[in-house]
Amino acid sequence: MRLLLAEDERALSKALVTILERNNYSVDAAYDGQEALDYLEADNYDGVVLDIMMPKVDGITVLKTIRKKGNRVPVLMLTAKSEIDDKVLGLDAGANDYLTKPFNTRELLARIRAMTRTQTAQVSSRLTLGNVTLDRATFELSTPAGSFCLANKEFQMLELLMSNPRAVIPAERFMEKIWGYDSEAEINVVWVYISYLRKKLAALHADIEIRVTRNVGYSLEEKA
Repeated sequence: MRLLLAEDERALSKALVTILERNNYSVDAAYDGQEALDYLEADNYDGVVLDIMMPKVDGITVLKTIRKKGNRVPVLMLTAKSEIDDKVLGLDAGANDYLTKPFNTRELLARIRAMTRTQTAQVSSRLTLGNVTLDRATFELSTPAGSFCLANKEFQMLELLMSNPRAVIPAERFMEKIWGYDSEAEINVVWVYISYLRKKLAALHADIEIRVTRNVGYSLEEKA
């Protein structure tokens, strides 16, 4: 699941990114309201954690702007303000929930799960292709021969492939969707994770395989 974190306090942002990634989220970090709008314009997210007090464009304006454009992504407002009027303002602008700083990280994670639950419930928790099943809830990759619990990025890559069977997905798309625009990772990291997945599929005697189309991308197809 991919989140956008818009928080201008860089130390807090870095800490939250670490926590969220350890809990199997893929996170892009924005440090001002305009940057958050740019991210939301450029890509789709499963949820947004949005600070109200930010430079350039405040969080309420960001929220009103995306809602006016029809973007219904779940939004959790994050702020130091605790007055009732501020909470009402955020909720009336279209926020799904509101959390006041300082907060417990367990509560933050619980609120993120709650606000994205309706969205994820609309999607089947399992993807199946050939004799392979990928469980979105547990990150488990399985066949009748056994199973593996996938690491975060392995799961996200296979989910993208299994959601688009036989479609060729460029390496650049994996980088944008999973590592994010600001990542310093080299593009060959995609091949590294493709290799990990190939080995696991082979070990499970999968009847599907990841194929490479030179200079184009990767696709998931049934074995001949």
